Amino acid sequence: MTEPVAAGMEAFAQSWASAIIGTSYVPMTKAEVVDHLRGLTELLVEALLADTFRTSAAHEVGIRLVEAHFTGTETLDRTVQLMGDDLLTELGRDTEPHLRSRIAALQGALSAGYAQSLRERTLDEQEAIREAVLDARDHAEAALRASEARFRAVFAEAAIGMGISDTDGNILEVNQSLQDMLGYPASELRQRNLRSLMHPADAESVWGFYEQLLHGERDHFRVEKRFNRRDGEAVWTHLTISLVRDDDGQPAYQVAMVEDVTDRHLLQNRLRYQALHDPLTTLPNRALFLERLSKAFDGGSAGTRIGLCYLDLDGFKVINDSLGHDIGDQLLVSVANRLDESVAGDGRLVARMGGDEFVILIEGSTGTQSIVDIADRVLDSLTGPIRIDGHELSVSASIGLVEREINGTTSADLMRDADITLYWAKADGKGRWAMYDPERNAREVARFTLSATMPAALERDEFYVDYQPLVRLEDSKVLGVEALVRWQHPEFGRLAPDRFIELAEETGLIVPLGRWVLRKACQQARRWLDAFGDATPFVSVNLAVRQSRDPALVNDVKSILEEFALPPHLLQLELTESAIMGTADEPLEALRQLSGMGVRIAIDDFGTGYSNLAYLKHLPVHELKIAGSFMEGMRAADGADPVDAKIVSTLVSLAHALGLTVTAEGVETPSQAERLRKIGCDAGQGWLFARPGRPDQIETLF
Repeated sequence: MTEPVAAGMEAFAQSWASAIIGTSYVPMTKAEVVDHLRGLTELLVEALLADTFRTSAAHEVGIRLVEAHFTGTETLDRTVQLMGDDLLTELGRDTEPHLRSRIAALQGALSAGYAQSLRERTLDEQEAIREAVLDARDHAEAALRASEARFRAVFAEAAIGMGISDTDGNILEVNQSLQDMLGYPASELRQRNLRSLMHPADAESVWGFYEQLLHGERDHFRVEKRFNRRDGEAVWTHLTISLVRDDDGQPAYQVAMVEDVTDRHLLQNRLRYQALHDPLTTLPNRALFLERLSKAFDGGSAGTRIGLCYLDLDGFKVINDSLGHDIGDQLLVSVANRLDESVAGDGRLVARMGGDEFVILIEGSTGTQSIVDIADRVLDSLTGPIRIDGHELSVSASIGLVEREINGTTSADLMRDADITLYWAKADGKGRWAMYDPERNAREVARFTLSATMPAALERDEFYVDYQPLVRLEDSKVLGVEALVRWQHPEFGRLAPDRFIELAEETGLIVPLGRWVLRKACQQARRWLDAFGDATPFVSVNLAVRQSRDPALVNDVKSILEEFALPPHLLQLELTESAIMGTADEPLEALRQLSGMGVRIAIDDFGTGYSNLAYLKHLPVHELKIAGSFMEGMRAADGADPVDAKIVSTLVSLAHALGLTVTAEGVETPSQAERLRKIGCDAGQGWLFARPGRPDQIETLF
């Protein structure tokens, strides 16, 4: 243990002793008290700073306080307050937020141990009194007066309130403690019936037990009950009522023992409030929200609806990081106040889930529109600037909405779907709400499933390659074939590239997948070379942006060509226009090396990007593939669209001026092909010539 910690423990033990000496009658000197509390402080600090946090030590400290006779009502209150105010400061650890939450847990555990031990001590006293009462019935007449005298002494001097009534509930006798507790003199209490002391908040079970006692069906019962004092203040008690029978075993009297536990009850309420509310914003916290949500589902009837708004602030991290956590905390408080004001009403709960996340629970929702209206009000409430310490801050929110019947769903389903829709709102542009859509969710789940199973699919050879010919328009000779990867998914069937290529790029699998396609395509080109010789077309493989930036690209291509002894001119790599135009120096150097090896480089979907024509002439490119979107206007049998025709003609002229060949994509009709030929386009690709197919289907066109 470090010297600062040891010094802090000693200082806290001294402060603790000063705080509680005089609150209880303890047969110890001040030095003995300090020595006793020094050991308890060591238990608390060891629990507080332990790697694995447990509260059992604090529970034991509460028990040891009572065992040392620290039983005064102020002892616990001062101890709990001192722990919260001074312990971390004395230890020099008051800047660590996680220790603050541990302190709260230790306070609760110490209070629980203290309450348990004090209650057991009181119950022991109550049991001794009850046994004295019952013993009085069985003693011989000669010992009765002595027994009654002892009982009177105990009755009159007992620290807990006591009262005796007949079987009709009429109060016959009360001691001074009960008079002080309720604020009534004995003369007034003797004129009252026990039933007049009923409280509106009493549980039905309390008076059910009482009726059983009157009928002799039970000998005693113990409950927690609230009484109203004469001045109107509430008193919380532990009430024990015992039945005294006559010589024939019939009910004769009732003896009530009443312990005042108001301070303990208020402390428990305060600790519960702290446990269920966010200390910064004072809003309900995650624990209270989940408690309310669970009750809503447990108590919901058929047709009952529920709504949830899951809210996250946009740009909060930037504000928090740039202006500091203090400004960030004040911003959260202001946002919490606006949320609470904008959605206040019965059946609604605004809670802070943590960080900059909030949730709004709407019980008894009247339909989708009701929750949409609330979301719109929330967004409107956040539009105005928030002024904090001279800063005028603007903040928006993204909100995920779920609204449905309680039947057929669970609280976990509701939370999951709200979290999903919050993600959608963020992805759709922030500053808006998104409503849960089961169809969209199904698509997202399918997308996630594909993403998760893709690596294993590559190992299981679920992917395969189709080919589509690139045909010279002048004489219909097949110049090349484009390799198009497909996925034969065991669950979703045959998947085209648009279903998984984007996922492969996001996950990084596009590099090994692209390498696999390149190898398969080169292997197939080698087979065709062996079969067709000089008539073998080149094979064209799409290269993703991430592949073009892969440092191993040049070596991969070189090793694959060497593996199959394939001449480099029989391989063409295609990149999209936006990718190749925006390529940085290092990837561009890789393309130059590939071009220098003899590999053909083509720009795919040309005309759809930003077309930096001045830059184009410096690129290591051999071919332009004109995007199929320009072919729409060239398709009509009665004539081409003049604008599209002019664009295509210009692109062809540009390519030829740069010494590049041109292939038109999306050629579907003979009239398209003829117009493209007249314009000067070199080759075409599309359904007019062949749909993508397996190698044996395509090679019949060679």
